[in-house]
Order: sequence, then structure tokens, then C-alpha cells
Amino acid sequence: MNRLLITGADGFVGRWLVRAARAAGTPVVAVILPDAAPPAEWQALSGALAPVTTVFADLRDRASVDRVARCRPDAVVHLAAIASVTAARQDPTAATAVNRVATVSLAESLSATSCPRFLFVSTAEVYGPGHAAPIAESAPVNPCSSYAASKAEAEASLTVVSRRDRLPVVVARAFPHTGPGQTTTYVLPALAARLKAARRTGSTVVQTGNLAAVRDFLDVRDVVRAYLLLLERGTPGEVYNVASGVGRRLADCFDLLARFIGVDAHAEQDPSLLRSTDIPVLIGDATRLRTATAWSAEIPFERTLQDIVDAQAD
Repeated sequence: MNRLLITGADGFVGRWLVRAARAAGTPVVAVILPDAAPPAEWQALSGALAPVTTVFADLRDRASVDRVARCRPDAVVHLAAIASVTAARQDPTAATAVNRVATVSLAESLSATSCPRFLFVSTAEVYGPGHAAPIAESAPVNPCSSYAASKAEAEASLTVVSRRDRLPVVVARAFPHTGPGQTTTYVLPALAARLKAARRTGSTVVQTGNLAAVRDFLDVRDVVRAYLLLLERGTPGEVYNVASGVGRRLADCFDLLARFIGVDAHAEQDPSLLRSTDIPVLIGDATRLRTATAWSAEIPFERTLQDIVDAQAD
């Protein structure tokens, strides 16, 4: 691969993907918003890492989209999105504009350049509730939040663009992923930060949301490795779950984090932290991904939690 274009490249997952691609020797075109600052690590000169070219663009603007497409990449990973369920619920119109409309606009522009491969990063949340066992890609789509609906709509629209314009689209439905550097908008870093605060203040109570939920957590470093493998070996037109197949109760995650942080505290549910659209159980079946790429999750969950703790300021 001579040039990989990554949208949303300065986000949590984007930074890890840029790092992984560069380490593999792939030059990166990193697309970020016009008012964003490129991470300092992109500017570092190193013979061991492939270069990064930064492109400033707002994908809601068609002229910006066309400028991005003119980079003529060999492959694209489209990460740019309103990725927070809470943010999408607060402004569903913006979520649709970014997650669906901008995605279609980018795909249409890229198809005119004969882009060889387009990986769209969707979400496991499109499956919705009602699944006690690991979910396969054949399960019906049943989104129950504005965020999940915007991603499901983008998937459907990309199917049309792909068939009409012959753009090779691969869809990755990522199950929850985390790791060092993720913001406290997301549950595990948020729990870690609250537990650290409890240790500082001597409190024995930590306010939380619903800890009965079960999630299939992956390390972000395993996830970006899956994305790069799908670019090489994924079949256009297919959907691939990126998942471990292991469900973990948030209550157990809370206890592990408390042990790593060294604090004796218990959780107390705060109604303001509850989500009405929370999915009780979300576990994925990644058989299709493993068969196509030989990928498997490699980073132990305990190491992921420890790395989250270590990355946060005390």
C-alpha cells in the first residue's frame, strides 16, 4: 500500500491507526478538521516510520471532500464521526450530517477517482438489544440510539454507492474498544478517573451509571490491526464484526480498576449517568474476520485496564 488516507485521524482510534500504519511502513494522509492541531508525534522525523501528510478538511463541505479525494489514496479508513452516543442523542441532526451525509459525500467523490478500497468503520450498536449470545453479522440491524441509527443509515447508503459507482466498500462493525488515551466520555476511562479521584479524596463511594451491562471490550491496538488487515484481505461488500467474543460485566471492570488503582471504594448508581437506550448485553462473533484475516485479539484485558490507569494523570 503506497498511501493510506485516514479521516478523523487525530481522534482516539485515528492516532493509534496512524501509528500502526506508519510502523508498517505505509505513508499516511491524515485528514483532520480545519481548526485542529496535528499531534506533535506526526511531525517527528524518524527513519523507522513512514511519513504523515496532514490535510485539513470539514467533510460536511463538498469542496473539502473533493479536495480530500484528489489525494488519490490507495485505501481509505473512514473514522471521522460523531462517535459518542451521548453527543449524538443531544444533536441527532449533527450526527446524521457527519455520520451519514458526509460519509456518502466522501464515498461518491472517491469513487470518481477509482479508489481501490474504502473501509467504513461502523459500530456494533447497530444490532441493538435482545442478544444474549455473541452476535453474527447475519443478525438484523435494529438501532436504538441516534448514533447507531446514523451509522446504520450510512451502511445502507454506502451499499447503494458501492453498487452504483463500483466503489469497493468493506464495513467493520467494531464492538466497544478502549485503551490509553481514550477520553472520559467513555465508560472505562471515566470509571478509572472517578476511582483515582476517590483515592485522592479518601472517598469510599464512586458515582456510576449502569454497571450490570455486559460489553465485549477490545484494546484499540488490536482494533486498528484488524482494520489494516481488512484493507488487505476483506471482501468488498462484506460486513465484519471486530470483537473478542468475551463479555465482561461493567461491575467486574469497576472492581479490577479499583484494584489496579489501589482504592477501596464501592459503586453507587447515579440516575443522571444512566442511558435510556443502553443495550444490556453486547458481545460479538468475529468468525468471519478471523477466517478472512487470521486476526485475533492479542492484548490481555487486564493490560488494557492497567494502561488506561497509567496513561491518566494522578
